Amino acid sequence: MLRGSDNRIIYRKGCHVHTWTEIPLENAGHEWREGMVSGNGENGYVTSGAPYSDTFIFQYMWNNFPSPDPRVIPDELPSQLEEARWNVFHRNDEWIITDKDGKPRRRTFYYRYHPAHQLRLELSPRGHLSDYVRWTNYETAETGVRYTDEHGEWQRTSFTSRVDNVSITRITASSTGSRIQMIISIDDIVSMSGGATTPGVSEMQYKKLVGPDGDHIALVAHYPSYPGSELANGGYAGLTRIIAVGGSKRIIRLKESQDPMNVGAVHNPAVRITDAEEVILITQAARTFDMGRLEDFRQTSGYAILDQLAGHTREVAERYRDEDGRFDYEAALQAHAIVHAAEFGAVRFALGEGSDDTSMDNLTLLQAQKAEPTRVHPAFIRKVYEQARYAFICCSGSSAPRLYGMWTGEWNPGWRSIYTLDANVNLQVAAMNTGHMTFAQPGYINFILRNVPDFAHNARMAYGMHDALQVSVNSDGDRAMHVEYDNDYPFEYWNAGASWCLLPIFEYWQCYGNQRIPIHENMRIHDLQPYLGVQDGGLSDAEYRELLERGYLDLERDILLPLLTKQANFWEQICTPEYYTDVEGHARHEPGKKQLNPGERYIILPAYSPENHPAGCRSKLTANATMDIAAARDGLAMVIAMEQAVKREGYEAAVARWEALLQQLPRYLRDDDGALREWAMKEYRENNDHRHLSHLYPAWPAYEAHEDAELAAACRKALENRNRFNTGDNTAGHGWIHKALVAARLKDGDEAMSCLLPMMVSEGFYSSLMTDHDTNRRMRSYCTDTLFGIAAVVNEALVYSHTGVIELLPALPSYWRVGMICGLMARTRVEIRELRWNLEQGLVEATLRSIAPRPQTVRLELAVPWQAARKNGEAVGRTRQESRGVLWLELEPGVDVRVEFGL
Repeated sequence: MLRGSDNRIIYRKGCHVHTWTEIPLENAGHEWREGMVSGNGENGYVTSGAPYSDTFIFQYMWNNFPSPDPRVIPDELPSQLEEARWNVFHRNDEWIITDKDGKPRRRTFYYRYHPAHQLRLELSPRGHLSDYVRWTNYETAETGVRYTDEHGEWQRTSFTSRVDNVSITRITASSTGSRIQMIISIDDIVSMSGGATTPGVSEMQYKKLVGPDGDHIALVAHYPSYPGSELANGGYAGLTRIIAVGGSKRIIRLKESQDPMNVGAVHNPAVRITDAEEVILITQAARTFDMGRLEDFRQTSGYAILDQLAGHTREVAERYRDEDGRFDYEAALQAHAIVHAAEFGAVRFALGEGSDDTSMDNLTLLQAQKAEPTRVHPAFIRKVYEQARYAFICCSGSSAPRLYGMWTGEWNPGWRSIYTLDANVNLQVAAMNTGHMTFAQPGYINFILRNVPDFAHNARMAYGMHDALQVSVNSDGDRAMHVEYDNDYPFEYWNAGASWCLLPIFEYWQCYGNQRIPIHENMRIHDLQPYLGVQDGGLSDAEYRELLERGYLDLERDILLPLLTKQANFWEQICTPEYYTDVEGHARHEPGKKQLNPGERYIILPAYSPENHPAGCRSKLTANATMDIAAARDGLAMVIAMEQAVKREGYEAAVARWEALLQQLPRYLRDDDGALREWAMKEYRENNDHRHLSHLYPAWPAYEAHEDAELAAACRKALENRNRFNTGDNTAGHGWIHKALVAARLKDGDEAMSCLLPMMVSEGFYSSLMTDHDTNRRMRSYCTDTLFGIAAVVNEALVYSHTGVIELLPALPSYWRVGMICGLMARTRVEIRELRWNLEQGLVEATLRSIAPRPQTVRLELAVPWQAARKNGEAVGRTRQESRGVLWLELEPGVDVRVEFGL
């Protein structure tokens, strides 16, 4: 446990800063973004750390503010498929996606993520402040504030418990014995960022309530009652239990609330604490679908959701009561930190001298990076890597990370802080498997499974498919149907989603083997019964009862094989012989054609390559998007691998079926300059003035380019073209992270690091080391894809892996001369327990341990030229293959193998 007042101890695995940004009582803006965060994937908070007027904005991952827009796929969608295909094939830019009245389709939107209650701690008296610091301890997920005034040194610390699912804060008397004088209150929603201006919020009702003798303070809210919304009778609540040691506590009234949404009998109750030795706050938030009718909310005197929160926080308070009857903060922290620290500490990363300097605060690190605009600063990249691991862990466990991770102080977060599945979520989770995490994968799987019924419905409605999945571009966590689409964003014809979104689950299996996935309370397991079987119809009733009794899903049989089969069915059913390319690659349309002739290939249409269109075309509806071809190839390879692993009855026929389809998919095309084209259609011209890199899917997230030198060269040229010609929309962090991951896979470490710099040397980072959407904050959107994606870039630059293959230092930046990373997982069930390099001394050392149940042979490559190798201290004889930098290692389960390379 890292405790005490020694900064070097507290910050050794954390970050700190000597400034704060106070959140105003009225007209709050984006001040909350400078706050430090904690969480457990379900509950969490953002705290400003302001010394005398601190705020905690509590979070609940499942909070969704409803929209009046219909949450159904329009009936007219299925009837437009053949019309869309014909017009795309004939390159008719005038064709319009229409609504039922024949008018241009207007996009509707998903629900919007929102904060829980904003708790304010007003401490008095205010003094002459000095020696202020706030910090985050990565090993304990604990945030803290310390400062000195004429009354002594003051300190308060907080964390969100992964064991108890509450956030706990401790405020202590000063170092000189001055006791705590404070008022605890909840800010009006209308005073929060966007609370007064975001559409729909004013239609909500809420109350602030205080328990007997001020034992808790809470906010309970009822959502607007929109017809057809599953949240028509729903709402949310947050409750903070207050424990004061010594002194007194009483209920008071603050200035009357001017918020018309506040319908409580007492508008603004608060709790005043006087002369306390210690104050403990225990907070939990939740939502409900059953709060009764909105019109009854004002008169209602009791709420089941508040009873639930009050009961749970009371249980936690009792659980950690010591022999003297006081709440034992240290015991609660210890119980949580044991779990969290093991997750955070599974991977360690450092670069040479200077990267372990813990004396620099966040702003100093940011300035140090800006002073080196051409290379990443070693101390900064290490700190950002640790912040990325920390924050990703904090928002993992119950779901995938939202665009904002799980944190917002806004009622109008950018893109509603939903889940965007055509780049953002994919970047956010890119480091979870190789990063040796365990909380994230079940949460991600839960998110996917919650949305599977909608994914299946999408395939039926857009394409008339059966037993198939089509992932939507967006999801709000509750639903993921095709509602957001029009001609500018034809999301209903984005085809690559199931392959891309199942790939992280497949990589989980590659890294860790078969797993038991607990059935999460939010998994909607009953709704999944038709989708968990390989055959159309899903699980039988008997199989379903057996599943419920055992309480977990088998990763191979219950998740990967059924879902990968359904994504393969999608590719099979989207391919129709009526649209094809002939042996010379020319597009053909032959109505009524039943099968392809030798040398002919399917055309995949309609298609959408986010968010681009060919040069000279106005429509983004296209055919043969390279992303689709690569996703189909990768998806079919995954389902073949899973069939061969599970070996269910008749699997040989399934493998033959998918291998045949692979041979009939469109070929990739190269442009005149050799670049991989974004659309494999001779009729289109490339458009490189765009930030998205969807067509580089064969390099990342797929693996084809690693084994195909010509394809890799085509990808390199395509990346070069994007860098050269994309100048108008190059501020988005996700675009730079995507480029960096592609560059790392293409073994260009310097390019990968160059792609990180635009966010690092501009305004991409807040003082909290969380990130914005843009280099210049033009979209004014807090965003975690940059932060989380940076960890993935580092992992990919230092270790590439695929089944049976590990390559060390594949994209080592030229100026990373000395460094180490320990604990990464390879996608072949091998832990890279240690990887150290010192190019100055001509040495690379690696220790590998297989976690597979049986012996396995691994092809180990070192990208840096080497002269000699030793395995477990013994010289390795050289062969022709080994002279090219390859070693074949026989790995026994659980046995370390140490390899040393002399350069």
